[in-house]
Amino acid sequence: MNLKSVMIEKPEAVNFILGQSHFIKTVEDIHEALVNAVPGIKFGLAFSEASGKCLIRWSGTDPAMVNLATKNAMAIGAGHTFLIFLADGYYPLNVLNTVKNVPEVCHIFCATANPAEVLVAETELGRGILGVVDGASPKGVEEEEDIAWRKSFLRKIGYKIG
Repeated sequence: MNLKSVMIEKPEAVNFILGQSHFIKTVEDIHEALVNAVPGIKFGLAFSEASGKCLIRWSGTDPAMVNLATKNAMAIGAGHTFLIFLADGYYPLNVLNTVKNVPEVCHIFCATANPAEVLVAETELGRGILGVVDGASPKGVEEEEDIAWRKSFLRKIGYKIG
């Protein structure tokens, strides 16, 4: 078995969701779930088929995001995994539960805009995702001023009242 790290290639502000599912209709079902959850959403989706032709199946509403999704799916190369790249102004927070509720979705590895590395194991059969390194390690524990900043920030961007 060989282990490798695959860096997700994307613009700094772009959010993505990486998950695992189990069936070819994942592409259509996730697409429908996203457009029903957030009308007008701009995204790209790629699904790595694990049997048959073993193609990267894709869909989306934004060609640049579709390109990011297919490029990164090919680099990871793990069967039955999917990537959703969200265009500027769209966030995993608004679609994550919807994606989790798609019947084929087995697992979500991450949902982030942070720099991320996908840890991949390669065997004679193929590749599988072991986990994800999402952003940097903690540098300390928040103090009162950090708590005040967090609470203020969430209210400033409209996620909390008051």
